[in-house]
Amino acid sequence: MQAVSSVKLWFLLASIMKYLEYTPLERINDFLSHVNLGERTIKGCLEAYSCKHTGTDKRLSLSLENEILDHLGKSSDTDSSSPVEYLFSRSSRKTLIYLLLTLHHMYPDYDFSAVRAHEFFTEESWDSFKQIFDVYMFEASKEWLEENEGGPLLETLYKALDEVVKLAECEIYSYSPEAEADPFLEKGAIWSYHFFFYNRKLKRVVSFRFSCLSNLVSEGFFADDSSYDEDGEIFDGMDI
Repeated sequence: MQAVSSVKLWFLLASIMKYLEYTPLERINDFLSHVNLGERTIKGCLEAYSCKHTGTDKRLSLSLENEILDHLGKSSDTDSSSPVEYLFSRSSRKTLIYLLLTLHHMYPDYDFSAVRAHEFFTEESWDSFKQIFDVYMFEASKEWLEENEGGPLLETLYKALDEVVKLAECEIYSYSPEAEADPFLEKGAIWSYHFFFYNRKLKRVVSFRFSCLSNLVSEGFFADDSSYDEDGEIFDGMDI
């Protein structure tokens, strides 16, 4: 399968995607940097980017569109979940490019050239996002209320996102890669979610990823491969 040109991706990253600083997002990021719940830790991060670009960038973007369409379309005969009809829409291809470039910007050392469209384009509603957030961030939300004034965590998140990307005008996508191809999974990860809030008119996208990690794994309560090797040495030469 043909990889997307890394040279063009890096050039586009430098000229198209611009990181945006917003105080309301930083307040939530400070809290979600490390929410210790005893045996588990919740982590989360919000990042906002502008997707506006010049005429020169538009030509490069069109070239990249064609490469992505070719790259993803080649899997259509063997992968029934690849939404080829969706990719025939130019606006959809541009959205895919922005999400792909956002990921490249966040994880510059990771190769996203093998990503398929169906891993990105699971369109969500605010209600479906809220259901996931309420279930998986329930304990973190309780900690927020104990440490912060001004309302629940979800309400604060809604206001912050609305200020940056105007939620009523947003398209919401989730990113669901195969586990072995997920750059967000850290050692001891129990679960992980990643959403994009994209405002086509404003040409802005906010990435929100949040995950739960086992403190037992990170603190070494579970033996790693090396400990098994050491155990093996103990029994060497013994009749078992």
